[in-house]
Parts: sequence; structure tokens; C-alpha cells
Amino acid sequence: MLSALRNAWRLPDVRNKLLITGLILIIYQFAAHVPVVGVDRNALRELLSPSNAGAGLINVLNLLSGGAVANFSVIANGVYPYITASIIFQLLIPIIPRLQEIQKEPGGQEKIQRWTYYAAIPMAFLQSYGQIQIFNTLLLQSNASATEIIPQFGSNALVTISVLATMTAGTMFAVWLGELITEQGIGNGISIIIFAGIVARAPSSFFNLIGTSLHPIWDIVLFLVIVLISIIVTIYIQEGVRRIPVQYGKRVRGRKQYGGTATHVPMRVNPVGMIPLIFSQAIITFPTVIVAFFPDGPVKTSITTSFGSQQGWVYWGLFFALTVGFTFFYSEVMIQNQNLADNLQRQGGFIPGIRPGKRTEDYILRVTRRITLVGAVFLGVIAITPGLVDLLNSFLFPGEAVATSNNAANVLTGSAIIIVVGVVIDFLRQLEAQLVMRNYEGFMR
Repeated sequence: MLSALRNAWRLPDVRNKLLITGLILIIYQFAAHVPVVGVDRNALRELLSPSNAGAGLINVLNLLSGGAVANFSVIANGVYPYITASIIFQLLIPIIPRLQEIQKEPGGQEKIQRWTYYAAIPMAFLQSYGQIQIFNTLLLQSNASATEIIPQFGSNALVTISVLATMTAGTMFAVWLGELITEQGIGNGISIIIFAGIVARAPSSFFNLIGTSLHPIWDIVLFLVIVLISIIVTIYIQEGVRRIPVQYGKRVRGRKQYGGTATHVPMRVNPVGMIPLIFSQAIITFPTVIVAFFPDGPVKTSITTSFGSQQGWVYWGLFFALTVGFTFFYSEVMIQNQNLADNLQRQGGFIPGIRPGKRTEDYILRVTRRITLVGAVFLGVIAITPGLVDLLNSFLFPGEAVATSNNAANVLTGSAIIIVVGVVIDFLRQLEAQLVMRNYEGFMR
């Protein structure tokens, strides 16, 4: 691997891509420390205190945004409004025939991508408003005399519009940086932006756990066990493949014989990677964003407490269901877009024992659903790891787990681990492709 790294650095174009990627990540981290104008630092400090009711949610948002929430930066929303807009179009394309036609047209994918950018702007606007209202509600729940995180927000039109416009612009700036990485650097830009945020905040979250934990040795051991098991199982599931045998018929032209070869179609156990986790993470914050627009009441308080502090079986059950559902949905969308059955039939290939056409399509879909079940349950368990750790802590240390805002799983959540592992594997594969094109040995061998 070291020799491969040296080879990559020797190539001018690959070296430039690596430098561009690193420079963009530095710019993103710099923007994460530029606060929104008018933020009350004392209120922000109280919001981030371990005793706050919504400390769990704040820590997760802060981890996934690379510390932008801790500073209430202009990019405090991260790239999640764009991800939410992408989810909307992913759901609409299979439903609306016109969108399917546009997607298949030349340049259709670019057109849908442009519409996604446009949809991300109002999503960022709504998320900015909802996030501020959620933070104010969490502050008042912990301290009735607490000041608002941004004084005069909502009552002063100029302050409200300027804050929302700044945060919306910050979100689109983060998305633009991600697209620059995709075009000029190496890897998927949006995923690398999220990856960089997780890695940047993980050390401080770890030391915060040690400093606030009542049982530091237990939490350190539990954290190492969770990380080790998650990495091993993640790689095992991510690289797991079900091979479907394919036979190509023989064709005789003149005195030459073509075809007749046997091969296979690799079907991954988890073909969608960390996308369902990112989607679920973006969607699970919406209940608190929506109720922020409604007047105070018992329903609003209940939803804010459950989803704001990440507690209760409703929150974790919904998170698990969303992750499993998105895994199945996205897997089927990917299989349908690949048109494997039609491609095999056009190329003269067939699955032994299965008739070409509709029967082959149904067989591939059935196999995909069966193997996706393993990947979906795995992603669901990974997503609710903090809840499982809370349950374990409440059993081992009754009465203490509720008072402790952090646990070992919140330092680097299961979803964060799989995002990190998935991004690293994808990054190495793309870097390997750059080297293989130049006859160098890659990373993954």
C-alpha cells in the first residue's frame, strides 16, 4: 500500500486531484468555524452542555457537520438539505412516468440534478428555521429563563431574513464544494464532505466522553469493541457478493463459433452502501423541524423530547424502519435502472433454468430482495447502535445512563462508522482505477 501511495503521489494529475481534494476539505473546515451573525455565545454554550435535554441530537448533528453546529456556523445545516431533495426525486422518479422519460433522455440526468439543486434551496431555508426553533425549544426545556440562541429571531424581520439567507447560502456553498471534489478531485464529493466532518469531530467527542463519563474504563472498552466489530462486519457485508450464473448461447457464422461462454453477474449483499443511512438520518430530523412551526402543546413537547433527545422506542423504531425501508427501496430502484434482464437477452445471455425476459427479471428481483434482507437488517442495527448502548447502560448502571448524555456509541455512531468505511473503500477504489490505468498496482490488491 505504501508503494501504491508513492506511485500515486508521483503522477502529476493524480497528485493534483489529491491536493485539490485536501484543499477543498480545508476550506470546508474553515467555513465550519464561521458563525452566523447574532448568535448568543452563552446560549450556544448552554445548548452544548451535557446536561441539556437534546445533547444527544446536538452531538450527532455536530459530528456529521464537522463541528459546524458547535459554532453555529453558516454551514450548520451541512449538506443534508441537498440529500433531502435527492430523496424526494428518488421517490418521485419511479412514480411519475414523465420523470422516467426525462431521466432516459440525453442529458436527462443532468436536468434532474439541476432540479435537485433548485429544490435544495427551499429545503435549506426550512431546515434553517426549524433548526433554530428546535434549539430554542431544547434550551427552554432545560432552563426556562434561558435566552434564545439568536436574539430577536422571528420578531425582527431583518435579523430573521439575514440569518436564514446566510444559512441557506452556506448550505449551497457546502454542496458546491462537494461537487468540486467530484469534478476536480477523487471520490464522491458529498460523501467525502460528510466523511471529513465525522473524522474532524471524532477525537474531541472521544475526549468529551472520557471527561464526562461516570465509568470511563467501561466506555473506552465498549467504544473500541463497537468500532472493531462495526468495521469488520461492515467490510464483510459491503464486500459480500451473490454470484448469479449466466450462460451465453453459441452462434456459428461461417466456420467460426461465437459465444458459449459461462460467467456470472455479481449481486452485492449491500448494493447501496451507506446511502440509506444518510437518507434516514436526514428524514429522522424532520418531525422536530415540522413541529417547530406549530404552537407549544403536549404533542409538540413529546415529539421534541423524543426526537430531539434521541430517546424512546418510537425514535429508534422509526430510525430502524426507515433504514430498512430505504435499503429495499434503493436496491430495487438500482436493479430496475440497470435493466439486467433486457441487457442479457440482447447479448444472447440467459440464466440456466430461467426463461429470458420477464421470468429472468422476476428471478433477479427475487434474489436481490432475499440477499438485501441481510444488508437491510445490518444497516438497521448499525443505525440504532446508540439506542442499544443506552439500553445496555440502563441495565448495568440503573439511573446513571439517563443522566449521562454521552455514551460510547455517540462518539462515533454506527452510521458514522459505515459512512467512514464506505467512503474510504470507494475512495481507494477510485484511486486504484487511476493507478491501474497507468499500469501501477492498486490499493485493493
